[in-house]
Amino acid sequence: MTERPEGKLAGEIVEDAHKVARNVEKQTDTADRRTVLAADRTILAAERTYAAWVRTGLGALASGIGARALLQGVVSEWLVLTTTVALLLFSEFCFIAGIWRELRPMTPAPESDTPRLPAALLVGFNGFLVVLGIAVIVGILSK
Repeated sequence: MTERPEGKLAGEIVEDAHKVARNVEKQTDTADRRTVLAADRTILAAERTYAAWVRTGLGALASGIGARALLQGVVSEWLVLTTTVALLLFSEFCFIAGIWRELRPMTPAPESDTPRLPAALLVGFNGFLVVLGIAVIVGILSK
């Protein structure tokens, strides 16, 4: 084995210390970035859930209108009316539950790079859908 001069050994130690310091900084940056990306995924998942509530509500609204049109004259009127109103009330529930879940998160909003949808836009859109659903129910019940 050859012996190293004292200066070279100290230089290697200093260089290794710098490498370790850079790796620690990288690890910290990577962990912080992963945290931000996880927050982005959380926000996007909440928006997908909101969209699923609205999509289900729109499907129930369309099904209620379709049930009225398709079942009329085929089965008794009370069954048509019950089925239609049940579907329409379910659509109203979906619109209200979707906005309630989106605006009342269970955990504090994480730090994220992804902007959230404006609450006023969501309330306005779901409010319109609720009013539309009520108008359909009133229209069907008045016939």
